[in-house]
Amino acid sequence: MDSDTLHYSLDLVSGNGLTLTAEQRAALQTSSVILKRNYKFNRVLFWGRILGMKSDYYIAQGIGEDEMSDRKCLYSFNCIDWHLLPPATDALIEEVAVAAKGCFTGDPSHEYEHTEIRQQGEGDEAVEEEVMVKVNEEKRLAVSVFIIDKEVAVVPRGAYMKNPNGTVQTNRSFEGLNPYEAGKLRNYLHFSEPKNLKKKSILEIADLNPSIDFLDSLSEDTPKGSWSLQFEQGSRVCMIRSLLWQDLTFFHMPMTPQHGYIYTGQGLKSLDLPFML
Repeated sequence: MDSDTLHYSLDLVSGNGLTLTAEQRAALQTSSVILKRNYKFNRVLFWGRILGMKSDYYIAQGIGEDEMSDRKCLYSFNCIDWHLLPPATDALIEEVAVAAKGCFTGDPSHEYEHTEIRQQGEGDEAVEEEVMVKVNEEKRLAVSVFIIDKEVAVVPRGAYMKNPNGTVQTNRSFEGLNPYEAGKLRNYLHFSEPKNLKKKSILEIADLNPSIDFLDSLSEDTPKGSWSLQFEQGSRVCMIRSLLWQDLTFFHMPMTPQHGYIYTGQGLKSLDLPFML
C-alpha cells in the first residue's frame, strides 16, 4: 500500500476507531521499506490493529510472488519493531479454537489453557484421560488474522487476475468499477480460496472469465444480509462492512484502482448475526 493509499484508507476508517498519530504513520512508512528489503517482499501492506487490554497489536502483511497465498504476517506494538507471526496450520487453528477465549491481553507470551476429557483406546480398553491444551497469544494472533482474512478479506472484481500457471497477481489494467457496478455486491469478491465456485455447474461458469472470476462473490454468502454496502463522501467512495466481523472496513473509489481494507477491533466474531437477520 503506497503512502497516499495508506493515509487515505486510515482517514476513511478513522470513524471505526483506528487512528494513528503522525509519528506512527511516519514510522509505518519507514519500517515498511525496511521490512520489504529484509524479507524480500514485493510489497508490504498495513492490515490493521487488534486491541488488547495492555497493548494493541499493529499488523502488517508482506506479499511475495502470489498475492493471495504468498503472504506473511507481522505484528508490532510501536509500528517500528516487527515480529513475524507463525503460520496458521490446521493443528494450530484447532488448538486456538479450544483454548483461547475472551479478549486479547496484549502480551504475546500470555498462555491460554483449557482442560478437556478425551477418550483413549477403543471398546473395553477405552479409558478417559484429562488433557491440557495450551496456546500462547502470539499463536492466537496468527490464527485470528488468518481467519479474518479467510472469511472477510474483500477485493473488487477484476482487481486481481490468475495467470495460466495459477499465480494470482495484481491486474495492472484494472481501472476500477464504474459507479453502477460499484453499487452491486456481486462485484466484490472474497480474497481467499473459493468454496462456492467449485460447486457451480458447467452452465453457470460458461459466462465467467477464468482469469478474473476465480473467487467467490460476497452476494453468495450465507446468511444473506451479512454485508453492508453504501456510498459515502458524495458517492465518491464505496464502503463495505462485514456484520460478522464488524470491525473490518473495505473501501473502493469507483473509476480508480484504489481499494483496500483495514481491520480494527478485538478480534472477535459476531456470533449473534444469524439470530438478528
